[in-house]
Amino acid sequence: MKRMIKNLGRVFEPKSVAIVGASATPNKIGNVLVRNFLDTKFPGAVYPVNPKYPELFGLKCYAKVSDIPGKVDCVIVATPAETVPGVMRDCADKKVGGVVILSGGFEEVNRNDLAQKLREIAEASNIPVVGPNCLGVFNPYTKVDSIFLPMYKLERPKAGSIAFVTQSGAVGSTVVDLMAYYGVGLSKFISYGNGTILDESDYLEYLMQDEKTKTIILYLEGVKDGRKLLAAMKKVNKVKPIIALKAGKGAGGQAAARSHTGNIAGSYLAYNAAFKQAKVAEADGIDEVFDFVKIFNQPKPKGNRMGVITNGGGMGVLTADYIESEGLALAQFSEETKKELAEILPAYGTVANPLDLVADAGVEAYEKAIGVMMKDPNIDGLIVIILTQTPPIDERIIHVLTKVLDAQTKPIATISVGGTYTEVYRKILESKGVPSYSSPRAAVKAMERLVVYSKYCRQLGKK
Repeated sequence: MKRMIKNLGRVFEPKSVAIVGASATPNKIGNVLVRNFLDTKFPGAVYPVNPKYPELFGLKCYAKVSDIPGKVDCVIVATPAETVPGVMRDCADKKVGGVVILSGGFEEVNRNDLAQKLREIAEASNIPVVGPNCLGVFNPYTKVDSIFLPMYKLERPKAGSIAFVTQSGAVGSTVVDLMAYYGVGLSKFISYGNGTILDESDYLEYLMQDEKTKTIILYLEGVKDGRKLLAAMKKVNKVKPIIALKAGKGAGGQAAARSHTGNIAGSYLAYNAAFKQAKVAEADGIDEVFDFVKIFNQPKPKGNRMGVITNGGGMGVLTADYIESEGLALAQFSEETKKELAEILPAYGTVANPLDLVADAGVEAYEKAIGVMMKDPNIDGLIVIILTQTPPIDERIIHVLTKVLDAQTKPIATISVGGTYTEVYRKILESKGVPSYSSPRAAVKAMERLVVYSKYCRQLGKK
């Protein structure tokens, strides 16, 4: 299995790709796949495979993989389930680097016999297999893309540091679409479906060694080997933070998971306990996944003491409530900080935490207050509330907050609550790497998860 995991490099960084089931029929999976590789200008060789055609899209088409001259690194299979074992045998004879099987019709429909054949061929030949019954893989760095959804319908994210491992193609495509929409960078996308040969634990191990990946998102419905998963999460989370989203918590969801990928969802309490034991940040929905992802690219806080800046008192009060309920604390300003903040405030202002800059505060007041709080050793993290609706706040606030990232030593989360105008600001900040939230609760909960992970890293002796 370790050799298979190591060989995944030929799936994600291939110099040549064969597409079995390539098609001339518009909107068929085999058609979309070939078009996607050509449209993204994949730098390697693309080999359509289908005995029906002599050529496709100006490329020579082969009857089978073993007919292709030279090495084949990655094979993407989109043919009926009954044909897949034969394709796998041909791939084994060709000694390909790895196989991505998009086809469904295996464990999820009780065809365990077909799944067993795949397992036997893969293990005998040491070929890593992603799938079956999956959306496959995407690497924006190398432009390998087996996502069989047209790019004009599903925009691909820019290259970045977030990896996403998912059992579900539907959840996978949704998150990929949202990552592109919010400007979140992706390192690797892995939709593994049934996980017949390699499972979620194996992909976590692979990503632990991947230099491009800094944070891992894991979507689970059910697993075949819970002990293996727990061991993998413990091992990997020490090196790179894992954000987990578990579906199939109730009876209805568990039944749906079984019919979806053939995996048993099991007791949610067991998963919840495993996440806590491995110190994995568990999200309660796709929205929370993104809330947590935003903050995990920030410096690790040394403690749980928060400094809060606002230009609206009520939002500061709400944020203070959430800070307390989430187990964080409002920082006690140092005497030096109090003096410097007093010089920023108007004569009627009060130095307190949360710090209310008052409604007529301009961008300059924010810049000075953030700089002062960043220096205070009593403050471990900053939460900055910006009511963009006030007249003095303009686009210069974006420059102030992005400039903070250049020399920050503490994490910062921003909160802006409002409609269309405010959302524009949030999206720009997020695209520039500044964590931005639409509610105090979301920002504070995300910060709390970062605090917990940071404490875990300190206990391990990591900075």
